[in-house]
Amino acid sequence: MPSHSPDTDPSAIGHGRKIIHVDMDAFYASVEQRDDPALRGKPVAVGGSRARGVVAAASYEARAFGVRSAMPSVTALRRCSELVFVPPRFEVYREVSGQIRAIFARYTEWIEPLSLDEAYLDVTEDRAGLGSATAIANAIRAAILAETGLTASAGVSYNKFIAKLASDQNKPNGICIIPPSHGESFVAGLPVKRFHGVGPVTARKMEALGILTGQDLRDRPLEFLQRHFGSYADYLFGAARGIDHRPVRAHRIAKSVGAERTFENDLSDREALHAALDRVVDAAWTRIERSGAAGRTVTLKLRHSDFRTITRARSTGKPIMDRALFAAMGRELLDQQLPVAGGVRLLGLTLSGLHHREEDDTTPPIQPELPL
Repeated sequence: MPSHSPDTDPSAIGHGRKIIHVDMDAFYASVEQRDDPALRGKPVAVGGSRARGVVAAASYEARAFGVRSAMPSVTALRRCSELVFVPPRFEVYREVSGQIRAIFARYTEWIEPLSLDEAYLDVTEDRAGLGSATAIANAIRAAILAETGLTASAGVSYNKFIAKLASDQNKPNGICIIPPSHGESFVAGLPVKRFHGVGPVTARKMEALGILTGQDLRDRPLEFLQRHFGSYADYLFGAARGIDHRPVRAHRIAKSVGAERTFENDLSDREALHAALDRVVDAAWTRIERSGAAGRTVTLKLRHSDFRTITRARSTGKPIMDRALFAAMGRELLDQQLPVAGGVRLLGLTLSGLHHREEDDTTPPIQPELPL
């Protein structure tokens, strides 16, 4: 077996951590199908309507037709004429999410929620005495199914980056285990557009540079990545080698939650800009509800046709708890910038000043003897 230096050995880089990424399967839509038997087996879209709005979540039956979250409802309906739209019930999703996190807490105190339906768990310390991270992941998935009637998929690995990739590998209701010895080869065969943090714009830039897979990314030297991706280069360089230093952080705080959209054609008409902002609001509010966050500051991001970008913010004395106020503040900020000479190519809207528990920066205990 070839030897590794401490700088390149994934198990050394992972510091012996055992990480699970748990991701609920089509969470919102699955809750709706669970609670309404008439929806089972049918293509379901949560959010939006047959006339307008944006899909917040889609069942696997709907995904088979190409329906995806953040897709305009009219587009989703064109792809699946039998699509059933149901209004979101975020209070129910939060309640179920609480049940799921209580299950996580039986096995570890190191829980980093990313949203209502997914979380990282550090199970390096085998609290339940099950003997392996895989056994813990399977016990968690079985408890979720028994207690909520919902399925979850899990990725088990030595760091967060690979665990998250792995959880998507065998969906729905699947598990994927990637040990340190297979991390680099696993990453090499994946398209870079699947990498956490690589959005559509970055993926297109990589494609233009001939970077389509993890192996392509690994073949580029750090200097090349720094020249093209700036401060993001170090993360990409490590990710291509299956390396991720980040610990699981309990009580993780998001600084802001929102959404933005880049337009194919620059917009200058007030009515068109308001319609575009409504779509941004739909996408942003879905993420805000999913995160369970409440904040006091709304920030508008506006990019002009010449790529000049401005941000404008407004704060309130109390947390913004409903979509209508969030949308109204966004429209007010937008109207203050109109008319816009030359047009607008991007709009974004975020909520910040979020209220969560204080972040605990302590990393979990290390017990490298627990196998994956």
